Amino acid sequence: MTYRLNNKEYYNNRELSWLSFNYRVIEEAEDDTNPLLEKLKFLAITSSNLDEFFMVRVAGLKDQVKMDYHEPDTKTQMTPGEQLKGISDMNRRNCDAQYATFHRLMKELEGYDIILKRPDELPYHLQEELGTIFRNEIFPSLTPLGMDAYRPFPKLMNKKINIFVNLSNELGDQTAIVQLPTVIRRFYELKEGNRTYIVLTEDIIEQHINELFRGYRIERTFPFRITRNADLTIHEEGAADLLIEIERFLKERTKGAAVRLEIDTSKDDSINGSFLKNELNLEEQDVYRFNGPLDLTFLFDLTARFKERHPNLAYPPFVPQEPKFLAGENIYKRALKKDVFLHHPFESFQTIVDFMREAAENPDVLAIKQTLYRVSSDSPVIEALKHAAENGKQVTVLVELKARFDEKNNVQWAKELEDAGCHVIYGMNFLKTHSKITLVVKRVRGRLIRYVHLGTGNYNDSTARLYTDMGLITTDEDIGNDAINFFNYLSGYSLKPDYQSLHVAPFEIRDLFADYIDKEIELHRTYGKGYIFAKMNSLTDKKIINKLLQASQEGVKVDLVVRGICCLKPGIEDVSDNIRVVSIVGRFLEHSRIYYFNHNGEGKMFLSSADMMTRNMIKRVEILFPVKDPAIIEEIKAIARLYLMDNIKARSQRPDGTYVYVENEHPPISAQVELMRRAERSGREQIIQHENQLLLKVKDRFRRRK
Repeated sequence: MTYRLNNKEYYNNRELSWLSFNYRVIEEAEDDTNPLLEKLKFLAITSSNLDEFFMVRVAGLKDQVKMDYHEPDTKTQMTPGEQLKGISDMNRRNCDAQYATFHRLMKELEGYDIILKRPDELPYHLQEELGTIFRNEIFPSLTPLGMDAYRPFPKLMNKKINIFVNLSNELGDQTAIVQLPTVIRRFYELKEGNRTYIVLTEDIIEQHINELFRGYRIERTFPFRITRNADLTIHEEGAADLLIEIERFLKERTKGAAVRLEIDTSKDDSINGSFLKNELNLEEQDVYRFNGPLDLTFLFDLTARFKERHPNLAYPPFVPQEPKFLAGENIYKRALKKDVFLHHPFESFQTIVDFMREAAENPDVLAIKQTLYRVSSDSPVIEALKHAAENGKQVTVLVELKARFDEKNNVQWAKELEDAGCHVIYGMNFLKTHSKITLVVKRVRGRLIRYVHLGTGNYNDSTARLYTDMGLITTDEDIGNDAINFFNYLSGYSLKPDYQSLHVAPFEIRDLFADYIDKEIELHRTYGKGYIFAKMNSLTDKKIINKLLQASQEGVKVDLVVRGICCLKPGIEDVSDNIRVVSIVGRFLEHSRIYYFNHNGEGKMFLSSADMMTRNMIKRVEILFPVKDPAIIEEIKAIARLYLMDNIKARSQRPDGTYVYVENEHPPISAQVELMRRAERSGREQIIQHENQLLLKVKDRFRRRK
């Protein structure tokens, strides 16, 4: 069969698809099924996402243009310059929606006596209070930076708020910049009766700017912000110590070229920032002017401060439950009998913490090996590893120093683990180790048993409350042997192992996906019933996309749940009309990766740390692991069906690449809400079961006494 694959209209551009995802986050801020403070938090998420997008993706495209590299991308045939233009156009529409929503929500917040104001809009006695705050808390940390022949344009910090000042005296006009120091807060709260006024620090500084420039007339001030290129190269080859090289790299990152200029024009919409644009060597398409405060990530702090006072404006609390596949048993005893399936945040990450702590304490545990990519700032997993080493166990930890924007934290963790006696390795040359695996070797009744945890998400107790992820704890012998070989491969010198159950990137995962899609096509030709389900963060790899298009053209049904970037366009007649693409953005960040191939009823199910992205499958060390227990396979299939039924938080992609909310025949259902309900119901059932077991034990004891 001749397949239709090579038309650029069959694909979405990677960068524009990401911006489409960020718009879906903005939609959550507009969605009245979300409480008010949660809506504001989605706006903060949007801004945080966008910062990283500019620092990495836009910065990379701008570098290509500077180097006169004009080759089009392989899918949509857009040159770097065309992509930058498309990003600028689409992102302006997104930002217009973001700020319109911001103003509407802040107006709504006033109904709860939380009011964002400029200093000159406050009652006089509160302005006096602000003056005291300025002189005592803000003024001492400020450094005005004049610009003239002796004082060149300063090297301003990445992502920090600055205030541009036009001033004059009898000698003429001058310009200066005042940067908000990192050490001071972004906003202040002032009380008057039941009302709480929120005043941004940059507004306070602007009101008192005369105190910084005595003897000058202030002509005009406005806040601005610069985003810099943070996608710099870590020089791994020839580095005597990668730890030292990473620390050098972190210093260089702060000096990257400017890629975006943001200006607050809310007080004067005639401001164009041409002086700043020229000094920073930016184009007009790199300049964003907003009718409102810059850097809406301050809403993270604002919403956190008011959730306790206004719990009705936040999501109702949810307590993660004990995993139902644990059935109330000790994790090590249960894993000897059956694989244990974990589904966070619906089921508690504390199970993993307990797994690690018991390994650290138990005298029968000989060794612990683990990969770490991102961990929390006060990580119980790190503490357990350190404690295990101090207890004399052999502890090997791969700390990925190249985890973007977590490099500094990971350098610190690596040093702490080494000081505690752990053997720490930093990963592999030119590859990020993104896999999530823990191996515990324990003596049980005279035998050495390998307990393996494999997961789709990081060993991070903080994000485990916010991200959906899946994992397995197993004593399967093949997986245990593979885990031993995997860690030996990372820590020593050997050829890549031949794994029995695990599939390890680079290359092997992509090859398996291609082979399994081909096999699904072949079996469908013979038996029909061809079906593929895949859930991931992003889908970008052209080889796999083309394989999925081939499957569709052969009649195989393909369901894709892709939260973020999706470079495949579904629903195109005779090309991708058997493919459905759904994106779910909701209370929790969808992070689990599930891959299922029907194979004429054999049901091959895998979980993975990897997306179907080229970087994951070619440039990272990732693990794809099989789910072998039929009961767990059925559990994951039931979860997959829920995602496909969702008609509250799910959006489906149309053939033109745009997304619309899903409408289907099911009663209103949110997959995440339903999974919370099921977890709570399971938790109640386990409590009742546990209480019944205790009651039986008490009755048995009473009978024996009689």
